[in-house]
Amino acid sequence: MKFTQDCSVQIGRLNETLDNADAVIIGAGAGLSTSAGFVYSGERFNKYFSDFGQKYGFHDMYSGGFYPYPTPEEHWAYWSRYIFVNRYMGPPKPVYQNLFELVKGKNYFVITTNVDHCFQKAGFDKARLFYTQGDFGLFQCSEPCHNKTYDNEELVRRMVMEQKDMKIPTALIPYCPVCGKPMTMNLRTDDKFVQDDGWYAACGRYEKFLFGYKDSKILFLELGIGMNTPAIIKYPFIKLTAQNKKATYACINYGEAFCPEQIEKQAICFNEDIDKIINALLNIKP
Repeated sequence: MKFTQDCSVQIGRLNETLDNADAVIIGAGAGLSTSAGFVYSGERFNKYFSDFGQKYGFHDMYSGGFYPYPTPEEHWAYWSRYIFVNRYMGPPKPVYQNLFELVKGKNYFVITTNVDHCFQKAGFDKARLFYTQGDFGLFQCSEPCHNKTYDNEELVRRMVMEQKDMKIPTALIPYCPVCGKPMTMNLRTDDKFVQDDGWYAACGRYEKFLFGYKDSKILFLELGIGMNTPAIIKYPFIKLTAQNKKATYACINYGEAFCPEQIEKQAICFNEDIDKIINALLNIKP
């Protein structure tokens, strides 16, 4: 693993900051799962969705999620497979597990826009996770008529096992148990996103953690956050760093790492693959 001299210095600085921090807040976006091998096109798409691609003409999983399938049986055949592959299967590379090795002995909290549940599968404490944008593993009413979500693992696995010719059996189509309207994924795509009791509890724990360490040596570790939703994690991390001279803002994002001039002396940025930097940090540890 080769790095430039400047990058090696930055890795050493981040390692020291991690060791000395009173608390670590990880902010994770899609780039972290991409680094772990959760890519939505190319070989991985062809492995699991080549039949859908040939029939409907799209070439990546993301596009397939928006396709107007002619029947709910086809819609759920696609989505059940999508959920199974991206929620109930593990990522190809152990990036999340390696990240956990870095912080498991620290006082940490995670806020993420990812919906693939990789943190919990890697061993992170559920009580230290805040999934702001939902979870592939949950259904909600499409209306929605009430603020409750439903675990979907058993039904999704049945849909995947029993689908034929890119259709699930009609009997497996999920409907709201309260109003009878179709169910949908618990993903923040519009103003119908359900923030259930679990969502508010996680939000409260996150805010309490932030308040408890607002004047401490805190490391804001931003991983793979792009500019699609910077107001959720990136901008708050930058603002909180500016308000606390003991804080450090670290950004690892291949091709998109930057910080504003106001916190430049408190920032550590890597335009590198997240997996590469995490492994470098692990190699420093005794």
